[in-house]
Amino acid sequence: MSASTTPDQAADKAGRDENAASDPEGERAHFGYREVAAAEKAPLVQGLFQSVAGRYDLMNDLMSGGIHRLWKSTMIDWLDPRPGLHLLDTAGGTGDIALRVWERLGARAGDDQADENLGSGRASSCITVCDLTPGMLAVGRDRALDRGILGGIAWVCGDAECLPLPDSSVNAYTIAFGLRNVTHIDQALREARRVLKPGGRFLCLEFSRVVVPLFSDLYDRYSFKVLPAMGAAVAGDRDAYVYLAESIRRFPPQEDLAAMMAAAGLSQVRFRNLSGGIAALHSGWRI
Repeated sequence: MSASTTPDQAADKAGRDENAASDPEGERAHFGYREVAAAEKAPLVQGLFQSVAGRYDLMNDLMSGGIHRLWKSTMIDWLDPRPGLHLLDTAGGTGDIALRVWERLGARAGDDQADENLGSGRASSCITVCDLTPGMLAVGRDRALDRGILGGIAWVCGDAECLPLPDSSVNAYTIAFGLRNVTHIDQALREARRVLKPGGRFLCLEFSRVVVPLFSDLYDRYSFKVLPAMGAAVAGDRDAYVYLAESIRRFPPQEDLAAMMAAAGLSQVRFRNLSGGIAALHSGWRI
């Protein structure tokens, strides 16, 4: 075992290696509606987001009509950041969640200067942004610098299924619109629990299953017709937004994800539908 590998990570890796060895054809995974070798999915996801990194935030605004901002605000309301927060924001490359949390910590401390990092809420807190894609992290770092944020937020390239953090090292874990892109959702959930301290909170904001039947057909047409065309015109990558629509349909519905969270060892699991189930916010705790 290497010095950077924890016992929990070693056990999970051994289990995955054993499963792969028992499958002579190799493990498979879904990349949207395509089936690929499991080992190929992460590089495909990384390449996709590297391609759209520069226009990722703009596309989020355009394709959601800005509603994603309200969803993220709801997520941060649930998180309720307080002084002493040690947050891991996974798949958070462009920094949208991290920067919002940082601003909330400053406001809580009465420090409303966007270019100051000396408020008590910030001085006692730290945020780690972990993302698989270097290009996304570069955008996030640039956004932080543009706001005068020179410390308090670390930008780390890493995989949600094998986080580069010690056991029980953070008291909050967030992942927004990233969980559906991992190869093994169950493994990512176990990793989230591993890095959380006892009493730490897990929050996942993700596209989900529409719960308003009359709205479902309209949403499908928008997802599979409008979004790819918008992606081609704005981000120069139609395929990335075809994948987006397909990956949403492949993602477990609300109740199934809640069950997976519980199976990974998270407690007091609950979820809230947003905008009729277009997105859902899931919460759990490490007890």
